[in-house]
Amino acid sequence: MKDTYQAIVKKHTPKEDTFHNAFITFITGGLMGVIGEFLIEIYQKYMNVPYKEATTCMLITLIFISCLFTSLGFFDKWVNFCKCGLIIPITGFAHATQSAALEYKKEGLITGIGANMLKLSGAVIIYGIIGSFIFSLLRALVGIV
Repeated sequence: MKDTYQAIVKKHTPKEDTFHNAFITFITGGLMGVIGEFLIEIYQKYMNVPYKEATTCMLITLIFISCLFTSLGFFDKWVNFCKCGLIIPITGFAHATQSAALEYKKEGLITGIGANMLKLSGAVIIYGIIGSFIFSLLRALVGIV
C-alpha cells in the first residue's frame, strides 16, 4: 500500500528543469547587477554623488522599488518566473520584510506589523550580525588590516 502511494506521488510530482531554472536565475541576477551599476552611474554622473554614497543610494533605490512592487503585487509574480535571481540580492530581503508587514497589518501596529515584520528576515539579520562579529574578532586577533 505504501509503495503504491509513493509511486502515485512520484508519477504526479512535477519535474523541475534545473538547467532552465539556473539559466533564468543567471540572466535575472545579471540584469539586477546591470540595473545596480546603471543606478550608480546615474547617481554619480547626473547628481554628482561620490561612488561610495552612490552605491548606498543604489541599494536604497532597489529596496524601495522591491517594497513598492511587493505592495502592488508585482514582485511575487516576478519571483515565480525569475527564481533566485530576484530573491538572493537585497531585493529579496526587502520583499520578505515587506510581505510579512503587509500580511500582518490587519492585526495592528504592535502585535501585527511590529511582532511579525522580521519573522522571515530576522534569521538573516541575526546570523549576519553573528557572522560579522566572528569575522571582526578573527580579523582583530590575526591583525589583518
